[in-house]
Amino acid sequence: MACATSSIRTSGSAEVGAAAPGEALLAVRDLRVRFYTLRGVVHALEGVSFEARARESVGLVGETGCGKSITARSVLRLIDPPGRIVGGEIRFDGVELLDLDATEMRAIRGQRISMIMQEPKVSLNPVMRVGDQIAETLLIHDRRLGKRAARIQAVEMLAAVRIPDPKRMARHYPHELSGGMAQRVMIAMMLVTRPKLLIADEPTSALDVTIQAQILDLMTQLIEEFQSAVLMITHDLGVVAETCDRVVVMYAGSVVEAGPVATVLHHPQHPYTKGLLATLPDRAAADTPLYTIPGNVPNLFAAVEGCRFAPRCTHAMERCRSQPVPLTALSGDHRVACFLHADQGASDT
Repeated sequence: MACATSSIRTSGSAEVGAAAPGEALLAVRDLRVRFYTLRGVVHALEGVSFEARARESVGLVGETGCGKSITARSVLRLIDPPGRIVGGEIRFDGVELLDLDATEMRAIRGQRISMIMQEPKVSLNPVMRVGDQIAETLLIHDRRLGKRAARIQAVEMLAAVRIPDPKRMARHYPHELSGGMAQRVMIAMMLVTRPKLLIADEPTSALDVTIQAQILDLMTQLIEEFQSAVLMITHDLGVVAETCDRVVVMYAGSVVEAGPVATVLHHPQHPYTKGLLATLPDRAAADTPLYTIPGNVPNLFAAVEGCRFAPRCTHAMERCRSQPVPLTALSGDHRVACFLHADQGASDT
């Protein structure tokens, strides 16, 4: 079914930059985030680096608390006190986002970079009709666009996300929607400005399996239509396998492995990635208990010089606990942060 998007458009603000040919649309380098609490300093992100190219879907995966959502919020500069971005680079479409002031960042946030939050019914305004909420997104970024034109585009976008009778649905309030319909409204709201980068934070976590498949298929078609890049945040490796081109595996606020989805999922090189895949139910033999990674996640109040996975790793060496682990380039675009491979490939600088 073709998406009804031909007449959807926005004027928007002027472009603040453009990536050079061959340059990644989004490039995160050595990103470090701290939370300064009464109990001490939480080292939430430590040296996170990855890229997302135009028209590419990149999955950020890892267990709960590994820093996926904090990474996404850092890209949008939405880290609130006591949190703070203390170092690194976030380059989007040729512009260093950490150098922009609040006004310049607002011109990008919501228009050129959009984010679908978890649990859409919580994110939607309960006292506004859904059509008005989508129209408001357009009006915020283009004040020259009249309310009537914005409402027309809102209805067109509801049709594009396959909501039946979009004119009637535009008059509904969020509490009148099912979970799947609310998620479609959120997708419509985030894509109505045709962003270059869409961040999807667990977009299917609150939906049943059938609706999950429909939402993922819808996102894939709309992203292809709008030629957007996607940063997919999820703990579901099945979602990554179905929808992403590349995957970035995170553990305790750091990147441990990254590369093409097929390569990482079928030929994992980091012990944590191997352990994560081994915990999948379909990997377990009949009549055997599910595999669990031994040990516990590290205390992020303490700064770690070496590999954060070392206390749980059966292959850990002395230098794993005391030396920074380089992100080593293996074949092609495959990279791994592990001393088992540091002498076999070239380290990223």
